[in-house]
Amino acid sequence: MSTTFWIIIAGAIATYLTRIGGHLVISRFENIHPRVEAGLNAVPAAVLTTLVAPELLNAGPAEWAALVVTAAVSLRGGLMSMFLAGAAVLILARQFVG
Repeated sequence: MSTTFWIIIAGAIATYLTRIGGHLVISRFENIHPRVEAGLNAVPAAVLTTLVAPELLNAGPAEWAALVVTAAVSLRGGLMSMFLAGAAVLILARQFVG
C-alpha cells in the first residue's frame, strides 16, 4: 500500500482519538463551568477562522466580495444562509469577474 494511504489512515486515527479523548474527559464532569462551555462553543468559529484567514492574503475581488456578503448575511441570517450566500457570490463572482 502507498505512503499516502497510511498517512490518511494515521490522520483519521489521530482525529478519532482526539475527539473521543475530549469527550471522555468532559463526560467525567457532572457540571461544566459556563466559561468552559462558552470556550468550547467558540471552537468551531476559531477553526473556521484559521482556515479562511490565510486565504485572504491571496484573495482577489471575487473572494473579497464573497467575504463581505457572508459577513453581512451573518448579522441577520443563520449558518446555512450565510454559507449559501457566500458560496453563491463566490461562484458567480469567479464566473463573471474572474
